[in-house]
Amino acid sequence: MLMRHFSYFVTLAREKHFARTAAVCNITQPTLSVAIRKLEDYLQVRLIVRGQRFVGLTPEGEKALAWAQQILIDYDSMREEVASFRHGLTGTLRLGVIPAAMPAVAFLTAPIAAEHPAVSIDIQSMTSRMIQRGLDAFELDGGVTYLENEPLENVRSATLYEERYVFVARRTKAREKARSIAWTDAAKEKLCLLSRDMQNRRILDNLAKSIGVAIQPAIVCNSFLGVCSHLRCADYASIVPHTFFNVFGAAADLVWLDLVRPAHSQKIGLVVTDREPASPLATALLKAASAMKLERDFGKPLTTH
Repeated sequence: MLMRHFSYFVTLAREKHFARTAAVCNITQPTLSVAIRKLEDYLQVRLIVRGQRFVGLTPEGEKALAWAQQILIDYDSMREEVASFRHGLTGTLRLGVIPAAMPAVAFLTAPIAAEHPAVSIDIQSMTSRMIQRGLDAFELDGGVTYLENEPLENVRSATLYEERYVFVARRTKAREKARSIAWTDAAKEKLCLLSRDMQNRRILDNLAKSIGVAIQPAIVCNSFLGVCSHLRCADYASIVPHTFFNVFGAAADLVWLDLVRPAHSQKIGLVVTDREPASPLATALLKAASAMKLERDFGKPLTTH
C-alpha cells in the first residue's frame, strides 16, 4: 500500500471536501476516489460515508484515520532522521504556544534555529485545548503550555519557567510609591483582560475566587496585543504574566507592580507526544528545553517601574 494513499485519506478527513482535497494533493478528483477505494479494498472496510458530497468518516474510518496519521508521521520522522546523518536535521518544526508564553518562545526556538539552520519553524498562537488536539492529530511537533492547571494528556513535558503575575496600569504618584498590590485592590481597577476561553484568564478567575474576590473586567479580548493596546491608548489596567515585562520593557507612562496576598505562580513547559521513538524534531525541542535557563532571566522580581 502506497504512502500517498494514506496521505490522501488524511487530507480528505481534514478538508472534508473531495474537490478541495484533490486540489491540495495536486491530483484529479477521479484519482482521489480511486485511491480511497483501493485503501478501503486493502483494509476491507468502508472508510467514507459517501453521498453527493463528502458526508464524513465511518466508525472504521475514524479508527483508521488515527493509525494513518501515526503511520505518516512515523514515515516522515524515519526519513528525516536517516537523512540527518548526511545533511543535518531538516523539515518544518510546528509549535503551538499559548499566548501567555509567547514572550518566552524565542528562548526555545532560537537555539534550535542556530543548531539546525535547515529547519524552518512555524509558531502558532493556540489555546491549550487546541494544542492538545494538534498533538493528538500529529499536526504539531510540540507545544508550550501550562503544565499543572488543566494538564494535557499523553504527553512528555519539560518545565521551562514559573509564571508570576503583575499588575500594570497608567503611572500615578500613588502607584509610583508602591512595589506591589494586593489582588483585592487590583480587582477593583478598570481592567482589560483575556477572555475566558484562554487558560490564563481561567487561572486568574480561580485564584481570585479562592480568596473571595470576583474579577469583572470592563474589556476582554483573546489577544494580549489587544490588552496592551488598551494599556497604552486608554486608561485601563491589566494583570499579565511577568514575562511580558521582558518584551515590552519599561514604558514611561506605565507602572508594573507585583501581585501579592497571595503571591502565585504556574509552571509553563514544553509538551511533546509521549511516544517512542520520538520524532527528530520533538527530540530537538526536548534538548533545547533542557538547556534553557529561563528562571535565571524571568524569575527575578521586578525592579524597574
